[in-house]
Amino acid sequence: MLEKLFKLSDNGTDVKTEILAGITTFMTMAYILAVNPSILSATGMDSGAIFTATALAALVGTLLMAICANYPFALAPGMGLNAYFAYTVVLGMGYKWEVALTAVFVEGIIFIILSLTNVREAIFNAIPKNLKAAVSVGIGLFIAFIGLQNANVVTGGSTLLQLFTLDGYNAAKGVEATFNDVGITVLLAVIGIIITGILVIKNIKGNILWGILITWVLGIICQFAGLYVPNPELGFYGLLPDFSGGLSIPSLAPVFMKLDFSGIFSVNFIVVIFAFLFVDMFDTIGTLIGVSSKANMLNEEGKLPNIKGALLADAVATTAGAVLGTTTTTTYVESASGVSEGGRTGLTAVTTAVLFGLALFLSPIFLAIPSFATAPALVVVGFYMLTNVVNIDFEDYAESIPCYICILAMPFFYSISEGISMGVISFVVLNLLTGKAKEKKISVLMYILAILFILKYIFL
Repeated sequence: MLEKLFKLSDNGTDVKTEILAGITTFMTMAYILAVNPSILSATGMDSGAIFTATALAALVGTLLMAICANYPFALAPGMGLNAYFAYTVVLGMGYKWEVALTAVFVEGIIFIILSLTNVREAIFNAIPKNLKAAVSVGIGLFIAFIGLQNANVVTGGSTLLQLFTLDGYNAAKGVEATFNDVGITVLLAVIGIIITGILVIKNIKGNILWGILITWVLGIICQFAGLYVPNPELGFYGLLPDFSGGLSIPSLAPVFMKLDFSGIFSVNFIVVIFAFLFVDMFDTIGTLIGVSSKANMLNEEGKLPNIKGALLADAVATTAGAVLGTTTTTTYVESASGVSEGGRTGLTAVTTAVLFGLALFLSPIFLAIPSFATAPALVVVGFYMLTNVVNIDFEDYAESIPCYICILAMPFFYSISEGISMGVISFVVLNLLTGKAKEKKISVLMYILAILFILKYIFL
């Protein structure tokens, strides 16, 4: 039945590989179940209800991806977009969170229309092949940077960014952390990266997932030995699951269907919708390009078959997520971890979706996985995606310089969509000014995108 549903043999995979890939994807993105309630609760939303909404939105969105596109991509409320929602729209602009949720809902409706009318698909296909490879490479560096940052291996300091030192960390954060809270977790993350690297070199099946679990277990051993001492005030919690609250699912009622359309005709509200729309659209397109490039899913023309189904799933998930009571639900770059484990079909997505459903009942276990344990996975997946750099034609400077700019922009500007913006603008401008535009056969849509991106930087 699974073979018939997901065409496993046609995609060169099997049930065991797909399930393992789905588990790996879930493990690398389960952090959203803890992070999203933490961010959105700053707006006055109920954190328990947000947890439930986050898990349900991920469940629904990821199942839609499996059903509509048969791809191994997982969806959940997006990082960055949730911070924009909480700190800019609600706390900064003064909108009620109910109105901000309505902006997400409206954005989702617009996305559905754009997906059905082939606009998003056309944008995906208009991006040149070399630039698509660069997007994958840029995302690789970006998620590796996220992993190192989450584990505090990279911290702020006198040089903006620097390798972790206890003194530098305390100075940058303005805290009094010690080796037994932050220090040991940095060491464990580095050890985890080495262990995961060894597993990859040895070609151990499930190497990324094993890397996460081994690093977590090492942390638990350190906690029992007194080397790791939880310090909740600084964000360092116990590594053992806490079942003291039982297995009950927090009520969704405080955020479910709490849409407020009273402010939708104001200019600021339209700007908010556009901001959500822009970031979600190009983060999704960037993720689809990057992950599908790594999985060799693009055809000879650099197009992703059945992309309409993937984009539609993303759009419907955003709308459903807003109704449930959470921010923009989008395709996750962490899907690359499952793809690196061999995931190629919707069975990987179904596995991830089921685990998000189980997380509702077993939240203490999933919320106990620390960021230093998932950091090695993100670093190694970053390496896998970086290998796409060999598919860029560096002999053709008109192609490779925009690719270079795109790659640099993603980690340095901390945004997939900014990387695509910079890549598209530089590709069009450099080829226009050097007289190579006709030779490169730049599509009309690329010119339109470049103009829109430039206008975004001027007016937003």
